[in-house]
Amino acid sequence: MDDAALTALLADVKTIAVVGCSRYPYKAAHAIPKRLQELGYRIVPVSPHADELLGERVYPSLADVDVPVDLVDVFRPAHEAPDVVRQAVEMGAPRVWLQLGIASADARAIAEQAGIGYVEDRCLGVDVTRLGLRPG
Repeated sequence: MDDAALTALLADVKTIAVVGCSRYPYKAAHAIPKRLQELGYRIVPVSPHADELLGERVYPSLADVDVPVDLVDVFRPAHEAPDVVRQAVEMGAPRVWLQLGIASADARAIAEQAGIGYVEDRCLGVDVTRLGLRPG
């Protein structure tokens, strides 16, 4: 995906559900959502291992999220991605982003069939920073 397509995909993103958000600051699954939060995005952490992360209520699963999200950012192993994308589609999320190192042909097919935006094997924090994007 080129920079123009990434910019268009992310143009109206304000709220990001982070599946696999970590409580450990040294992990990318904590540092990247924290960076996004510092840039002004609202982070909705999704993890069964905490009640609060980054000052936000944590939801045990994506199915439990009760606020609208503009993007689902995934920090889970590739074999879990199809299920996460199915849940994202069910909740009405318009976009899914699989973090750097995560790719799944099945997840991609589910997203394409549902007609939602899909990115894999890229770092959301790096791309948002590099492109100078902020929630609008």
